[in-house]
Amino acid sequence: MSVITIILLILFVIASLLLIFFVAIQNEGGTGLGGIFGGGSDSAFGSQSSNVLNKLTAILGATFLVLAIILAVINKGPSTESLLDSVKVEQVVEGQEWWITE
Repeated sequence: MSVITIILLILFVIASLLLIFFVAIQNEGGTGLGGIFGGGSDSAFGSQSSNVLNKLTAILGATFLVLAIILAVINKGPSTESLLDSVKVEQVVEGQEWWITE
């Protein structure tokens, strides 16, 4: 693995963990983990936190998708054979009954 792949993989893991965290602390009408940090208030980080959390979640989601696509393209191995070469071709033997196998 090259250095750039390792750096992208570390960023991918960090983005995925942060995305999980931000989705978990959002309180969208139900009782979420947002109440842990805010105590008695409705929002976790103040009155305007829902807009900030929604924007951060969208940015982290986009970052997650872009990093996933970049890592998939970088780690794609070279294709040495075509699709038709990888398919097994079975020979049909004529003059033999289907239940008789040798």
